[in-house]
Amino acid sequence: MTIGAPHDVSTLHVGGANPYDVVVGRDLSSMVPGVLGDSVQRVALLYAGELGALAQPVADALSEHYDVLALGLPDGEQAKTASVANDCWEALGAAGFTRSDAVVTLGGGATTDLGGFVAASWLRGVRVVHVPTTVLAMVDAAVGGKTGINTGAGKNLVGAFHEPAGVLCDLALLETLPRDELVAGLGEVVKCGFIADPEILAIVESTEPEALTPRSPELRELVERAIRVKIDVVVDDLKETGGQDGHPGREVLNYGHTMAHAIERATDYRVRHGEAVAIGCVFVAELTRLAQGLEDALVERHASAFSRVGLPVGFAGATFDELREAMAVDKKTRGSQLRFLVLEELAVPRVLAGPSEEHLKAAYEAMVARA
Repeated sequence: MTIGAPHDVSTLHVGGANPYDVVVGRDLSSMVPGVLGDSVQRVALLYAGELGALAQPVADALSEHYDVLALGLPDGEQAKTASVANDCWEALGAAGFTRSDAVVTLGGGATTDLGGFVAASWLRGVRVVHVPTTVLAMVDAAVGGKTGINTGAGKNLVGAFHEPAGVLCDLALLETLPRDELVAGLGEVVKCGFIADPEILAIVESTEPEALTPRSPELRELVERAIRVKIDVVVDDLKETGGQDGHPGREVLNYGHTMAHAIERATDYRVRHGEAVAIGCVFVAELTRLAQGLEDALVERHASAFSRVGLPVGFAGATFDELREAMAVDKKTRGSQLRFLVLEELAVPRVLAGPSEEHLKAAYEAMVARA
């Protein structure tokens, strides 16, 4: 099946054992069947329930070639539960989905995580194509093959690695995104500037925040740069087994996430993921200043870069003990020892294992003071 691509698209290739492309452009719905291919008969379109109008063009493009099962999901993190996953499995079974059939997701990071997990687990793995509708999903959840659901103990503790057949980042879909959701997605983008691509920080620091719109070349470049950062990391370390020469490998993408996930859990996910990541990155920069002498200027650059785009850099909504308990079940924890991704210097990430309780509490107090 050959379908022409829209004009002005960027194709970012993800190599490895199961290569695929991430396409960035506008009005990409017509490309979905071409990514799925001819061997598929049935397609389950899993979409965030509030996005029915956005899902319709994709459903129409698919229905010209396949039998389409459209499944609306709860919004946000409420979709990422075992109950919702089970409902999807039951629907696939009732519709007779086989190993040669496929899943397409349309929505934000939660939809991508849940839909990817359903695809990974149904018959031990069927094809999945992601059509992310938020900045966060474009630069983070849709790329790299991580899927997952939440449990009462924490976020993303159940999941599987399952690489997509393709990812279509349609920037036109961002035009219906509320401004605060677009800004929240920039948390993961700015994070990529600190861990790997300082040019991202230069763009953020030289661009007026209100100029970062779905049609702006600056936002497109930020999205593409952040995707490239993720591609470079996951190609070398798909399953988070570690990097080379002291580099943490794929774990580096979790910079700021130990505290971020604790904040999300403590607030029952009322704090958006990108907002929590911004706070978590500033927290871990402060922790690294205390534990390893990270330069004051780099710590303050964290706060200024995230706040410039409109993200919070402090949090006072939970006690130290509440957050400390939540961090104890973070995926990077080994035994009873907390592990944090930190910076030795800009774009030089390392792992800090077992920081002292004194330093953790002092970094927490600095986080509260910034709120």
